[in-house]
Amino acid sequence: MTLFLQILTAVLTIIILAFIIKHYLIAKNFSLNNFVEKISELMQMKFNENGTLIKDEFSRNRIEYQQNAKSERDEISKAVQRLGDDLSKTMMNISTMQKNNLDLFADQLQKLIVSNEQKFANLETKVTNHLKDIQASNESKLEQMRKTVDEKLHDTLEKRLGESFRLVSNQLDIVSKGLGEMKSLATGVGDLKKVLSNVKTRGTWGEVQLENIIEQILTGDQFSKNVATKKGSNDKVEFAIKLPGRDLNDSNVWLPIDAKFPLEDYQRLVEAQEAGNSDMVVEAGKALESHIKLEGKKISDKYLDPPYTTDFAIMFLPVEGLYAEVLRRVGLTDKLQRENRIIIAGPTTISAILNSLQMGFRTLAIEKRSSEVWKTLSVVKTEFNKFGEILEKTQKKIQEASNTIESASKATRKIEKQLQAVESAPEQPLLLDNFEE
Repeated sequence: MTLFLQILTAVLTIIILAFIIKHYLIAKNFSLNNFVEKISELMQMKFNENGTLIKDEFSRNRIEYQQNAKSERDEISKAVQRLGDDLSKTMMNISTMQKNNLDLFADQLQKLIVSNEQKFANLETKVTNHLKDIQASNESKLEQMRKTVDEKLHDTLEKRLGESFRLVSNQLDIVSKGLGEMKSLATGVGDLKKVLSNVKTRGTWGEVQLENIIEQILTGDQFSKNVATKKGSNDKVEFAIKLPGRDLNDSNVWLPIDAKFPLEDYQRLVEAQEAGNSDMVVEAGKALESHIKLEGKKISDKYLDPPYTTDFAIMFLPVEGLYAEVLRRVGLTDKLQRENRIIIAGPTTISAILNSLQMGFRTLAIEKRSSEVWKTLSVVKTEFNKFGEILEKTQKKIQEASNTIESASKATRKIEKQLQAVESAPEQPLLLDNFEE
């Protein structure tokens, strides 16, 4: 601190001297070089003095620091010695106190262990006795519950077993009846399989189905069975629809309908599809397609003979699945229509076709009876004219009756006036008698 004050004093002295010298130079007009030299000499002198002072100050401070450090070390050593002595005494006291406390704790712990053992023994005895009482009580209650449950279970079992036996008996009766029905159904299925496995019987079944559909839609005079539609041929189609000719006097034009049921090919195709065998599916599909084409050509060759027949015929497939499978064959129906003039129909489509024909028959019937309708309308017109004349006469009669009623109404009003006069003058009773006369 002393050194810092000395340096600060030296710097201030230099500044003051520079200020004085500046003014002095201004006053004396000294040159700048002389001034700088003077200043340099003066500053060198001051720096030398300050360096000497700083060295002396550092030396004094080092000696003073060494003396202070030695005295502090001596004091610290003495303090540490005193602290060690005090700590040793304190540790001895703490050790003695801990030993006494541990001995006291050991005695108390031993007493606590003995007391707890006695309490646990007493508690064990009480718990054992209480558990024995609870066990005995539970055994008696469980025995009572067992007896009650056995009684109720026995009654319930008897009741449930009786109901179960009755239910089983009823179910056995139902099963027995069902087995009988299944046996009958199996017999029917076997018969149906026999029917469908026989080509002739299968054709008859398709023919019967087609006949049922036709009879439900058309009348008996609108179709015929087993008709030789082709001139000079003995081949007879199963059914032929009677269509009217171009003129009313022309003979009928036949529409041939023949039922076909290629069961074996269709069944092989279905089995291949269910088995997932693509090669067998393709093979069975081609076989079915070839069979349908062959049957279509036969129908065209045997039964089509325009103008005695229509220029097309209908092949009826009695199973919707077979009909759908034929429609799925790409280009098959178009080829049959284009080359053989054959239309494929299933149970649903044949009904639609026959309904359309039925509507045509009704339109034709209306056209045939149109002359009768005109005659009836002429008669109605004549009768209507007569009715107009009668209506005019009736109107005249009604007018006359209206006039008569008007006259009667006037007479009634006169009578009412006379009656009012009689009521207002009861002392003249002869007026009414005169009126009646």
